[in-house]
Amino acid sequence: MTATHAAGRKLKDAIFDANQACNEAIKIHGADKVTNATIGVVLDEEGKLATLPTVEKIFSSMDFSELVAYAPISGLPAYLDAVIDLTFADNKPTAHFGAVATAGGTGAIHHAIANYAERGDAVLTSDWCWGTYNVICVETGKRLETFKLFDDALNFNTNDFAVKVDALCKNQNSLLVIINTPAHNPTGYALSSDEWDKVLAVLKAQASAGKNISLLVDIAYIDFAGEKNSTRAFMKKFSDLPENLFVMISFSMSKSYTFYGQRTGALIGVSSSADVIDEFKNVGKYSSRAAWSNVNRGAQALLVKLAADKNLTPIYEAERTKLYEMVKRRADVFVAEADSCGLRVVPYKGGFFIAVPADNPAAVCRKLHDELIFAVPLKLGIRVAACSTSFEKMHGVAEKILRAM
Repeated sequence: MTATHAAGRKLKDAIFDANQACNEAIKIHGADKVTNATIGVVLDEEGKLATLPTVEKIFSSMDFSELVAYAPISGLPAYLDAVIDLTFADNKPTAHFGAVATAGGTGAIHHAIANYAERGDAVLTSDWCWGTYNVICVETGKRLETFKLFDDALNFNTNDFAVKVDALCKNQNSLLVIINTPAHNPTGYALSSDEWDKVLAVLKAQASAGKNISLLVDIAYIDFAGEKNSTRAFMKKFSDLPENLFVMISFSMSKSYTFYGQRTGALIGVSSSADVIDEFKNVGKYSSRAAWSNVNRGAQALLVKLAADKNLTPIYEAERTKLYEMVKRRADVFVAEADSCGLRVVPYKGGFFIAVPADNPAAVCRKLHDELIFAVPLKLGIRVAACSTSFEKMHGVAEKILRAM
């Protein structure tokens, strides 16, 4: 009974499938014997969901009517202002800005793909990527193509990026590029300042040739990548860009505020043209009305309160830093033990996940089940969630992956 374009669609999500298998094992063997390296949330050392106490306290104290009332379709104006300020910190480029509230970071990515890639055209991202990019492309009538994220020396593959951009621009009048950095999902990679210069040089060249180029920067994990301003320094590079090179940034409250299920985020537009920003806000509002009408008012109001009270900022940032350091300690164990036993790992610079290249990821992950270790099989390798694996349980995981291979 479905329309032809929807016929046969069936979502198979490797992340949630792996987490479900892990939960089944926990029921049989007990949580203390099972290693959950699947899910993209921060679990504490006891395996419980970790949250920011200040966020929990402020949210719990809010008036119920403020939590359940409608929000404007584009989002609370104070929320949108706060999102822009929090996204850039001290690294705001010279540009015009706009924002629209979305249902999490995923909603932001949806709006960018829906409105800045022509139907039937390709959207470009890296081969190591979050699989939902492809789901959104299919849903909106686009297709996802990839460039090799790494060269043979496991450095950012600037050459392949340039080749793929050039090839697509020969057949398309416009191109949307998605780059997930810093704390890339699933590898933990982050582009260096020099790599950003090369990426922007490639895109500026296409813009100079008359192509409309859009760049979406997915920063979902940025607050688990390192010091606030150093991880955002690249954003200054978006100053004074050509009018036909448009930058969008997807903001999410999920990770940075441990507010995963409240599904609140925003898509931010950055342009040298005020007209481009006006257009961006209009099409974003239209898409929101068509998809979810408006998003969680309570979460937006929470962020407004946090941003307005400057005395709270160092408190909840310190709480988040503790979570970041906990995740980093776990990742450091895995990377050090991988190096010691000879397991090849993609360069990890921060974030929730570490990636291990593998020829048959699904088979390796099934073999790991014998050790009651659960990780996520991807197309190019295995994703290990440092965010959900305790420090104690992380010891030995790298060697066991090598043995399973």
